[in-house]
Amino acid sequence: MGEIEQRPTPGSRLGAPENSGISTLERGQKPPQTPSGKLMSIKIQMLDDTQEAFEVPQRAPGKVLLDAVCNHLNLVEGDYFGLEFPDHRKITVWLDLLKPIVKQIRRPKHVVVRFVVKFFPPDHTQLQEELTRYLFALQVKQDLAQGRLTCNDTSAALLISHIVQSEIGDFDEASDREHLAKNKYIPQQDALEDKIVEFHHDHIGQTPAESDFQLLEIARRLEMYGIRLHPAKDREGTKINLAVANTGILVFQGFTKINAFNWAKVRKLSFKRKRFLIKLRPDANSSYQDTLEFLMASRDFCKSFWKICVEHHAFFRLFEEPKPKPKPVLFSRGSSFRFSGRTQKQVLDYVREGGHKKVQFERKHSKIHSIRSLAMQPTEPNSEVSKQAQPSASPALGKGAESPGGQRCPRGKEPRVSSGECGQHQSPAVQRSPVGNKEADAAMTATTETEEEVVKDRTQQSKPQPLQPSTELSINSQGGAVPTNVILSPNLSPDTKQASPLVSPLLNDQPCPRTDDEEEGRRKRFPTDKAYFIAKEVATTERTYLKDLEVITSWFQSAVSKEDTMPETLKSLIFPNFEPLHKFHTNFLKEIEQRLALWEGRSNAHIRDYQRIGDVMLRNIQAMKQLAAHLWKHSEALEALETSIRSSRRLENLCRDFELQKVCYLPLNTFLLRPLHRLMHYKQVLERLCKHHPPNHADFRDCRAALAEITEMVAQLHGTMIKMENFQKLHELKKDLIGIDNLVIPGREFIRLGSLSKLSGKGLQQRMFFLFNDVLLYTSRGLTISNQFKVHGQLPLYGMTIQESEEEWGVPHCLTLRGQRQSIVVAASSRSEMEKWVEDIQMAIDLAEKSSGPTPEFVASSPPDNKSPDEAAVADQESEDDLSASRTSLERQAPHRGNTMVHVCWHRNTSVSMVDFSVAVENQLSGNLLRKFKNSNGWQKLWVVFTNFCLFFYKSHQDNHPLASLPLLGYSLTIPSESEEIHKDYVFKLHFKSHVYYFRAESEYTFERWMEVIRSATSSASRAHILSHKESHVY
Repeated sequence: MGEIEQRPTPGSRLGAPENSGISTLERGQKPPQTPSGKLMSIKIQMLDDTQEAFEVPQRAPGKVLLDAVCNHLNLVEGDYFGLEFPDHRKITVWLDLLKPIVKQIRRPKHVVVRFVVKFFPPDHTQLQEELTRYLFALQVKQDLAQGRLTCNDTSAALLISHIVQSEIGDFDEASDREHLAKNKYIPQQDALEDKIVEFHHDHIGQTPAESDFQLLEIARRLEMYGIRLHPAKDREGTKINLAVANTGILVFQGFTKINAFNWAKVRKLSFKRKRFLIKLRPDANSSYQDTLEFLMASRDFCKSFWKICVEHHAFFRLFEEPKPKPKPVLFSRGSSFRFSGRTQKQVLDYVREGGHKKVQFERKHSKIHSIRSLAMQPTEPNSEVSKQAQPSASPALGKGAESPGGQRCPRGKEPRVSSGECGQHQSPAVQRSPVGNKEADAAMTATTETEEEVVKDRTQQSKPQPLQPSTELSINSQGGAVPTNVILSPNLSPDTKQASPLVSPLLNDQPCPRTDDEEEGRRKRFPTDKAYFIAKEVATTERTYLKDLEVITSWFQSAVSKEDTMPETLKSLIFPNFEPLHKFHTNFLKEIEQRLALWEGRSNAHIRDYQRIGDVMLRNIQAMKQLAAHLWKHSEALEALETSIRSSRRLENLCRDFELQKVCYLPLNTFLLRPLHRLMHYKQVLERLCKHHPPNHADFRDCRAALAEITEMVAQLHGTMIKMENFQKLHELKKDLIGIDNLVIPGREFIRLGSLSKLSGKGLQQRMFFLFNDVLLYTSRGLTISNQFKVHGQLPLYGMTIQESEEEWGVPHCLTLRGQRQSIVVAASSRSEMEKWVEDIQMAIDLAEKSSGPTPEFVASSPPDNKSPDEAAVADQESEDDLSASRTSLERQAPHRGNTMVHVCWHRNTSVSMVDFSVAVENQLSGNLLRKFKNSNGWQKLWVVFTNFCLFFYKSHQDNHPLASLPLLGYSLTIPSESEEIHKDYVFKLHFKSHVYYFRAESEYTFERWMEVIRSATSSASRAHILSHKESHVY
């Protein structure tokens, strides 16, 4: 039996012949001599469908052949590629780099070895060379044609449009249709021809290199990107497919991913005959280990897949190549196979240190003569920082342009590297990326793992960011590169055009010294009055509010108009009541920004009349009262929408698909309540202004009058707001639960949800609990494509008692819940968590006792329990078979968001109450922050939105959707210590396990505001504490 333990053991490097790629040798070592003897010829099929013959010694290891191919291509980052061939059993296998070629390829004259991409990184920006990205683009093209990269028609048309742009250049309809008639990029291409041509029209001016970049940006978000399926069966005999990726091992049903085992969760991979075994790490709250078993067609298939898993784990997770095990003296046990080559971290480090040469290459299918990589001459070691920003200040190199200080590289059919032809080049700026989750951005919808972040930042430690050829770059005031003439559609929609994240401030931490200097200068120029920063908060949050209104007035309305699924009565109830608000607040924002501009102006500093905001607020709040009729309609619109969704499957699908779009970064029904929430924000701002200004201040009278007006409006809508928030939360929870009927009924109120451990015969098992004012539900997480939670039982609160039982069961933070028919024992993760649950459950029991009587059952899949209370306390109501069935359930359910608040609580092992949600509604904030990672040097300026217990990151406030998000439940909020050497003002630190982020505000007021709102999400307190905090803590 072969097995691999996941221990990142450091080892000495393996010797290899020298080539133009990355050396595998430590300093002072010499490469071993290539075995002499008879040569054999091997045909290699390249990614551009050409064939090349290579002669290598028969006794040479596979690495010699791979190095020869990389030398022929002048490929620096050859470690991402491999050679595959059909063996004598017709099984496609990878060429082992350590074994002699002759022992692997039995009949070389009759075998064609294919040079293909082997390791697909989580982020294509980790590929530093244009040639590497070109080869990856060819692989995507190949996978599309062979049907391995499946996607919807819009995505396929967009991918093909970028391929066409790279091959024939700018749009010309006649040329496009002629080219598409001669080249088939995907089966059933004819039906997509009009859409391809339409998308191609948007790529005018895009170079082949830029097209490759955009192609990979779109492809990497697809679920089947880089996936090679291996047929298998689960324990129940159900046919499935296994695959391995940079994140771990994946399980597919057809082309739909139904399960994922992250590397952090996997303790051991092994195989025994034709059984493939995955041993998972024990759960934090359980004492048993879980081993999953899959049956493959034969031992050879099983061993082949096991080898691929070993290599992927080593390449993406280890820092160095694993050390070879010593050979046993007498007997050997298990397979001696190991990963050979550089890990991804070593490749990135090598390229970052500049140990390579930029070379030219030829695009076989392209009719455009843009084949030169943009390369800058290396700077002196001591002047790297000072010269970092210089290359971007001048126009970028165009086609055939000369690099500074370098020679023009001639084109040829077989380019070779030589020091006489081209000087050694280096990227002008070194950029680093954070250490975090390696999930691909299909992962924007992927499930959060326990030890992984929902943050979508890409993972390897330090990597330089290549500049794209013929792309004009300019350095903005924050030190980030702003590409122009580049269009990216990351959400696969032609309606959304964004600047290409060639040097995305989110994915690449660029240590540019200009950021700090310019921020200091701007801080000195701006007013220091606290009232100014309060007024600025109004402007920044108003920008976010306008974007939220556009989700309904623009994006959702556009989606609805394309399909005739929404009744006209519902349309007339939603959109006519939102459009006047959007128009009003657009003008309101302009007026606030004009006032701030005058407030900041040096020439007007002596004019005190400009240094106020109360008059603007009063004037607009009075005008806003004229729109009150539209505000009253929003609760009616929310109820009508949910009613229509229940009665129309087509409308339900439309709303579900819309929620999966990036622009809808919150549940759809949340946006319908945004206008009501905004009134509370105005009230809070005006309260802070009135508290700040003395009574004799020129702005005090207007602020107090505006506060009186807005308080009256909030009071009128307060009852409706509370009712609608509960209504919205019940419908949101309904999407996360399966196995229930009639969750949303009149009179039911949501109180708390969270993760608790339930004591059963198997020990402590993690369960998700949902507390309402009449019943307590407990669920398990179903590992299906819907990522929903399966309800296993209910405990009516009428007649329930609760008591602490740590001593009785010997479990810390333990509670016994005794119902009239059933009792369960649960344990919280901490003392504070237990106290919150006790307080809320006791309150709910008191409410149930005051009601008319027991609540009728509404859990559809919960069988009656006839056990005695003591028996039920240690025996789970559901059997283990039920849970394993949920793991292998292959029901075709609709895709579901995997990063909802329920999932965050599950993975962070915490809870959140309705009171917390209400506080979160009030604690919303937007603005610019400088962000720094633990091991990076520079600060990045990002537009950050805090809402719904989560930070959402944007490149700028003009972006339509966030690039990443960071749920804050479970994080600790502190101020950096002196040992962390953060020598800046107004810096706060977010920390969870090994994840550390630093954020820097522009003033003391904004620093205090960010600390205040984030603390509300990271340290939710008890109900009584929160209520008193809301009354007393006002600026």
